[in-house]
Amino acid sequence: MKKTLISGLALATALSAPLAASAQTEIQFWHAFTGRLGELVKAQVEEFNASQSDYTVVESHKGNYSETLNAGIAAFRAGEQPHILMVFEVGTATMMAAEGAIKPVYEVMAESGAEFDPDAYIGAVKGYYTTTDGQMLSLPFNSSTPVLWVNRDAMEAAGVDPDTDLSTWQKVDAVLEQLKAGGEECPLVTAWQSWIHLENFSAYHDVPFASKDNGFGGVDTELMLNGEAQVAHLSAMGQWAKDGEFIYTGRRNEGGANFRAGDCALFTESSAGYAGISSEAEFDFDVRPLPYWEGVGNAPQNTIIGGASLWVLSGHDDAEYKGVGEFLSFLSSTDVQAKWHQDTGYLPITVAAGDATRASGFYDENPGTDVAVIQMTANQPTGNSKGLRLGSFDQIRGIIDEELEAIWSGDKTAQEAMDSAKERGDALLRRFESANR
Repeated sequence: MKKTLISGLALATALSAPLAASAQTEIQFWHAFTGRLGELVKAQVEEFNASQSDYTVVESHKGNYSETLNAGIAAFRAGEQPHILMVFEVGTATMMAAEGAIKPVYEVMAESGAEFDPDAYIGAVKGYYTTTDGQMLSLPFNSSTPVLWVNRDAMEAAGVDPDTDLSTWQKVDAVLEQLKAGGEECPLVTAWQSWIHLENFSAYHDVPFASKDNGFGGVDTELMLNGEAQVAHLSAMGQWAKDGEFIYTGRRNEGGANFRAGDCALFTESSAGYAGISSEAEFDFDVRPLPYWEGVGNAPQNTIIGGASLWVLSGHDDAEYKGVGEFLSFLSSTDVQAKWHQDTGYLPITVAAGDATRASGFYDENPGTDVAVIQMTANQPTGNSKGLRLGSFDQIRGIIDEELEAIWSGDKTAQEAMDSAKERGDALLRRFESANR
């Protein structure tokens, strides 16, 4: 009996040895995507897993951007952090300040030996996630910029030529009046009101949103979003809201459902709206550049990115980081990036992916899909248009949203609202500065 038991154990050990030797290293990847974007991320992960036998990436949806960031922070405190965490762009300063919690991407790539060329990434995208000396802290992943979406059928129905020039807000102003007069109940709707109509507005007109190069120059920064240009734009939008020409639907992308259903004529939204609009819209649509106010600042300068980047969290072993490096290299590869760009409307994060997309004829076959790339790369970014790097900015955006809603409802003037947003936001910046000196 004893001999049989020993023989059985030896056999079990022998049979299990090859399985242990071939066990794949697991990489946890937490993200904020659902719907079509969630399906595309899942497909990317499946493709990587099938392409090699050393690593298995496990993707997990953790809620919206804010919820995913909070889940990552809570997991790190509990010692259960994932290897890769998707963090939206306004969380960049927060992640940079958490030095012990992150492992910079440039270190991960160097140590893993994975293919990595920092110069391959589009400058306007890369700059958001690099140190002042050009070291990449996180990997740009889903980077978008705002554009103007046009429902051509709604324009025609209201008696407005759908090919009307909408390059400036002065021209949009005239068209909104025509649309309203023509019976259009929702002439203009927007998504992400702070990101588009304050953050990007400021960059596009080359006026400061905050001091110290919008926070890139240090944490001792203060908001400047109550300047003359911003107040004038929001005043115009407040009047459009009063006249029923701008319909407010919510702080995030609630207006997307209205536009995709054909209920609105014009829509300011991320270029990444392409994934949903192209698959759901039952009307002819255009993608146009984001309008600017002619004669204001140095417009059109360049817009800035939204979306998120992938941060690598500390606390894992070298073998796992090698797998992380291989996965990030895969995501940056030309074929993967070109397909991601074409499927989603997000910017190609590498120059090669953009060139490959153009060479394939995709832009010719899908007019307007190159608008975001052109808008981001037409001019060299300035201190006002490089992006934002402000502490506690998720909370500051909440304050801005409250103040913008007061404008749309007529409860405050644009100047009163932005003065209040500055005062309240600066208080959070001072708290962040005190904690990160």
